[in-house]
Amino acid sequence: MRKIAILISMMFALGLGACSSTESSRSTGQTLDDASITTRVKTAIAQEQGVGEAARINIDTYRGTVSLGGFVDTGEQRQAAAKAASQVPGVDRVVNNLILKKRQ
Repeated sequence: MRKIAILISMMFALGLGACSSTESSRSTGQTLDDASITTRVKTAIAQEQGVGEAARINIDTYRGTVSLGGFVDTGEQRQAAAKAASQVPGVDRVVNNLILKKRQ
């Protein structure tokens, strides 16, 4: 009986270890938090600039750092997207990699 209790304890400890984060990876909870932040940032940009604009912006979140990518028409849209992202709860930092389209 004692061996079974030890085995169960070891399995439980291994299971918890699989959910923990390291320097270069995220825990399951962090991954879910980042996914939630990404969704809320996309929604905030859509409310600010419209659904069409938001659909053209790629958003990636890693440990609370939000990266914006893609192309926008104006510098004002670029700034507004970064501002909307920075105001979302849980966002620690915004990396604005949005590029202005060339006018033809």
